[in-house]
Amino acid sequence: MSQSCSNCFSDLLCGEDSSIIFSVDLYSSDLESRPPDVDESIAALLEEERDLAGIDSDSSHHQSIDASARAESVAWILKVQRYYGFQPLTAYLSVNYFDRFLYSHHLPKMNGWPIQLLSVACLSLAAKMEEHLVPSLLDLQVEGAKFIFEPRNIQRMELLVLRVLDWRLRSISPFCYLSFFAFKIDPTGIYTGFLTSRAKEIILLTLQEISLLEYRPSCTAAASILCAANDLPKFSYITVQDAELWCDGLHKDNIMSCYQLIRKVSINNSPKKQPKVFPQVRVMTRASINSGDSSSSYSTSVSSSYKRRKLNNISLVDDVKGSSD
Repeated sequence: MSQSCSNCFSDLLCGEDSSIIFSVDLYSSDLESRPPDVDESIAALLEEERDLAGIDSDSSHHQSIDASARAESVAWILKVQRYYGFQPLTAYLSVNYFDRFLYSHHLPKMNGWPIQLLSVACLSLAAKMEEHLVPSLLDLQVEGAKFIFEPRNIQRMELLVLRVLDWRLRSISPFCYLSFFAFKIDPTGIYTGFLTSRAKEIILLTLQEISLLEYRPSCTAAASILCAANDLPKFSYITVQDAELWCDGLHKDNIMSCYQLIRKVSINNSPKKQPKVFPQVRVMTRASINSGDSSSSYSTSVSSSYKRRKLNNISLVDDVKGSSD
């Protein structure tokens, strides 16, 4: 009987090597504890990152993906990530699944409901991988989702994504390298917290840029940490040549081009400061102050304006209530 049950679930088993499945510590978003073999761990990450990412660094692969549709989907994923306070890694993995799926399995209509369904499924899978508390599939569809899907349809899409990705959801990300690179810049550890936090913000700001798909996670991490370091006057002297020496596998030309792209995109996507709006002050002459008629007319106009706003607000609420009824 037990044999037959195991056969029933044999198709749900992933085909990954056992050494990959149980070496999950390599994929941690931070290596803050700095074990003695951290250099060996980084070397293992560099060796495996291309294979586990599921996407070659060849720049030709992203030409088959609609950049505008992808940017819209990534923007929605980031909105939900901020709405629920998900980890940055959750958003990154969502986009990683999204890109890997589109690279190997084209959807029939990029700007219709299939792309939205894929976005929800990828975000759901990533949240299940990284978050302790995961919203329901219906609650996950917030922040201006154009279509609302039934949970069973999202689950079917999740299974399709899993099959296309060969059940390989644990992917090496730039976050794996951030603490290691930050320690290379600041061995004292005083500024490593700021450097890693700022680099994570930069990575999220640049997720919508499709051109960054050409760069390996280690290169993206090095360029992001370099951008974060250059924001501090204390580390403004850190250059691409310095970053190339942080570990094997980094090349200054790739870091430089990635750095320039990240710097440009992050500046363009940074939230703009709202201009200060000063309240309008009614300037009155001494004559008008002494005139009782002017003061009376002013108070009457303010009162009538307030009444009009109040009536408009009431009518608006009534309209909403009427439409809901």
